[in-house]
Amino acid sequence: MHAPRIDGYDAAMKFCSDCGHALSRRIPSGEDLERLICSSCERVHYVNPVIVVGCLVERDGEVLLCRRAIEPAHGKWTIPAGFLELNESMADGARRETAEEALASVEIIAPHSQLELTHIGQLHVTYRARMLSDEFAPGVESLECAFFRPEDIPWQDMAFPAGIFALRLRFEDRDSPHLHLGELRWNGEGSRFDPSNYVINEHRKMPIA
Repeated sequence: MHAPRIDGYDAAMKFCSDCGHALSRRIPSGEDLERLICSSCERVHYVNPVIVVGCLVERDGEVLLCRRAIEPAHGKWTIPAGFLELNESMADGARRETAEEALASVEIIAPHSQLELTHIGQLHVTYRARMLSDEFAPGVESLECAFFRPEDIPWQDMAFPAGIFALRLRFEDRDSPHLHLGELRWNGEGSRFDPSNYVINEHRKMPIA
């Protein structure tokens, strides 16, 4: 059985991190999926999904967005979010990313969504949060930060479908919050940055306070 190739992961891995020899894809003994295996020392290099964490920070009916100062999607707006680090909880990671990108101290209120992007090996976990003070400013990865009313969200200048879907889901159930679970499935055509090329597969809504 062939393991799916995840863009941006095993495509970039060519050589063994132990001995430097070339890697090849084959099925290790006792397994049923292809892995990246060193042609010399036989080390198996496992490639596993990563977790992206972020916050929907709300204040007086508005939501905090950051305009990116780095690639990918330089100049586009997004919710504060990034990759989870080792030795931190998902909630801690979401708070840290908000502090890094918007210099904002926030309190987690509740989980909001867990969206799987299997085509790039990512799980996006987003929390609802509130400000602990009025202070915020662009971090080194942001050009600017601002609070937007729902009707003023710059949808055409938004980055990353996962964040866009998280925002949409929040606005849809603002009066009755839910935890949203599902796979954000790309249709395989067009830009992977265009949210119109995605649907939520097996979308489940769980009531939450």
